[in-house]
Amino acid sequence: MPSHVVLVTGVSGALGGRLLSRLGACADVERVVGVDTAPPDSDVLHGLGRAEFARVDIRNPLIAKIMTSAKVDTVVHAAPTCHPAGSGRRAAIKEANVIGTMRLLAACQNSPHVRKVVVTSTTAVYGASSRSQAVFTEDAELIPATATGYSKDAVELEGYVRGFARRRPDVQVTTFRFADIVAPDVDTVLRRYLSLPLVPTGFGFDGRLQFLHADDALAVLERAVTRDRPGVYNVAGAGVLPLSQAIRRAGHLGVGLPRITMAPVATALRLTRQVHVSADLLRLLNYGRVVDTGRLEREFGYSPRWTTREAFDDAVAGRRATA
Repeated sequence: MPSHVVLVTGVSGALGGRLLSRLGACADVERVVGVDTAPPDSDVLHGLGRAEFARVDIRNPLIAKIMTSAKVDTVVHAAPTCHPAGSGRRAAIKEANVIGTMRLLAACQNSPHVRKVVVTSTTAVYGASSRSQAVFTEDAELIPATATGYSKDAVELEGYVRGFARRRPDVQVTTFRFADIVAPDVDTVLRRYLSLPLVPTGFGFDGRLQFLHADDALAVLERAVTRDRPGVYNVAGAGVLPLSQAIRRAGHLGVGLPRITMAPVATALRLTRQVHVSADLLRLLNYGRVVDTGRLEREFGYSPRWTTREAFDDAVAGRRATA
């Protein structure tokens, strides 16, 4: 099997940083370069193996020079953010998500060496509403939950990826639509929300949720690097977990509130910087979202090791053990 020279974006994040370490120890990878505007955490830096880190913004033309000088043949774009865990400037996050993706893909398009691009997206591209279908396949229409939110960023991002694939049909493109990622030490918006002593919920709503363990997310990303599996894939743990059950399993109490009061409550939580409850997230909590992962199993050849419930319980148990 041929070796690969890999570029990983977003390595200051939990997923990108872990992938950098994982690929640095992979026998099928000759060299891996991680890039971000901030370094990975100390654990990642101390266990890089053959991996390297370069402090660079993917919106900077320097990214193209790095790709060319290193002769990068595989790019893993793990930088996009769908739901920020804490407070953050919306314009800055959109700039990083959308403009960053555009600039990275432009560098890939002009590179004589790139032969594979792997992109992390989100199941949020399907939206969440009372009119949503019960289960989404990869062929479903992409309808972001809000016109200006983070799910809209993901839809735009995927549009740029499809455009790139048309312009460079010689490059294999793999897009993963991840359900909400959980792990004992991964900070996410849902983790913060479900950690509130009293969890506000919309009265009469009980969204069906799916989770993906970080170990499974890393496994599919590594497989996409080392094997040729182009296409678009939903990635989620089997089964669903209603919001009410998730709250109970987290050891907290849900408080049903009139739907009209949820937006002001979300604003108050954002102002206290406890958790960034966006309009996208409120719709998910109310209506839920479930995806079909049959294509991942049939065509990509991977079945997540953790079910939705197991992944969630592991995250909760791990947090309690370190509390």
